[in-house]
Amino acid sequence: MREKRFEVVVAGCGVAGLSAAVAAAEAGAQVAVLERAPPEERGGQSRYTEAYLRMKSETEVTDDFETHLAENSSGTLDPDLIAESARPAGQRAAYAAALSMAEPGFIATFADQAGPTIAWLKGFGLRFDFLPTQFLTRSQPRLLPVGGGLALVEGLAARAEALGVEMLYDTTAERLEQDEDGQVTGLLVRSRQEGRLRLGGRVVLACGGFEGNAEMLTRYIGPRAAFLRPICKGAHFNRGDGIRMALEIGAATGGDFGSYHAEPIDPRSGVSEPSVFVFPYGILVNKDGRRFTDEAPGTVDAHYESITRRIFEQRDGLAYVVLDAKHLRVPNVRLAIRTDQPPIVADSLEALAAKLAIPPAALAATVRGYNAACVPGDWRPLETDGLATRGIDPPKSNWALPVDEPPFHAYPIISANVFTFGGVKVDSDARVLDGDGAPIPGLYAAGEIIGTYYRTYTGATSVLKGLVFGRLAGQHAARRGNAT
Repeated sequence: MREKRFEVVVAGCGVAGLSAAVAAAEAGAQVAVLERAPPEERGGQSRYTEAYLRMKSETEVTDDFETHLAENSSGTLDPDLIAESARPAGQRAAYAAALSMAEPGFIATFADQAGPTIAWLKGFGLRFDFLPTQFLTRSQPRLLPVGGGLALVEGLAARAEALGVEMLYDTTAERLEQDEDGQVTGLLVRSRQEGRLRLGGRVVLACGGFEGNAEMLTRYIGPRAAFLRPICKGAHFNRGDGIRMALEIGAATGGDFGSYHAEPIDPRSGVSEPSVFVFPYGILVNKDGRRFTDEAPGTVDAHYESITRRIFEQRDGLAYVVLDAKHLRVPNVRLAIRTDQPPIVADSLEALAAKLAIPPAALAATVRGYNAACVPGDWRPLETDGLATRGIDPPKSNWALPVDEPPFHAYPIISANVFTFGGVKVDSDARVLDGDGAPIPGLYAAGEIIGTYYRTYTGATSVLKGLVFGRLAGQHAARRGNAT
């Protein structure tokens, strides 16, 4: 087997992997980047995302950043930890450390390093601005890279190439190698052009979750995962290999393996991220023609994930948003509809039901009951207006106008799998931790492979996490004598 020697080997060519490669190369290391995709598709999901960043300026994260991450980054306590009297006193502290990532340190590092990471990216030509988003109502600002995730991928890749980073396309990581002391010393990989290779060096795993692996999705999320669709074609390259390799050598897990980041999309569309965020201005019905959730509990950016999860629970994982002509009077409403497919339109609810293959009587009864629960009030479509239904379950908490003005529009909606939550634990230097809470020498992780979220995604933090911890991983991995 041929061998190539580097100081740092990065698996993954999205923003996390490229950040690690650039940071390591800037520190003087000889670096290689593996990319499963061909050159024209490099970047995985990063290539297709708009790359929202939860920051109130180019130097500061939002005020709720650390609190929201902490709320969504904690699992449940082990029963043995609760009954700690059953554990010898000398073992309690070590056991507690083994059970949990040092989350306060991780989150504080994340928040503190966001601004410096943006400044670093600006240093080689990337630009950022507060651009319009698909969220007509939002609770937090979103900083965006000009040109989206594609600009990040191409800008970082250009910087990496200028620094002499070797890019290995059509190459898949297969197994981590360790020496007799347990230090990671390299990767065994499979190249379409060169066959199997051994790449020596410290390793950064930045190859995403398992959105593209049907077996892992079914194993962890369950058989209903068959109703999920990856948010973009780049997700098909994310097959959980980095997670598998790390677990094989004793890495600790982090994040909720049974969950994922959900986004509402139009199943008719074949484009990347054909999102439909207009449901707060209508009603959501399932295939039986019945409402099943509050369509507007608050701003759409804060609540779309929980609503999409309710859609996922419906028969065949499918729902329809039903709108009347009034939704067309919402300013800039097209920003909230990213599908390339036209709405399903009819002049009557009966005709609309027929086009949707919904029982007409059931849809008519649902709309009639909902309309009767609407009350007069001040409709303010671009802010939470408190215009709520009365006496109906489920309620609608905002923007509750009757659905009674033809023509009627509808869009089908399913839940997309943006990324999976389960992954590995790391410390604030992006070093992968083992089951006892100690760093595995020579092994780092960055991006989605870091298991961070439980229950609910903290919006606009995923790309930022990849950038921040990719940079930290590359910097640390490039240091000499960093085996511990």
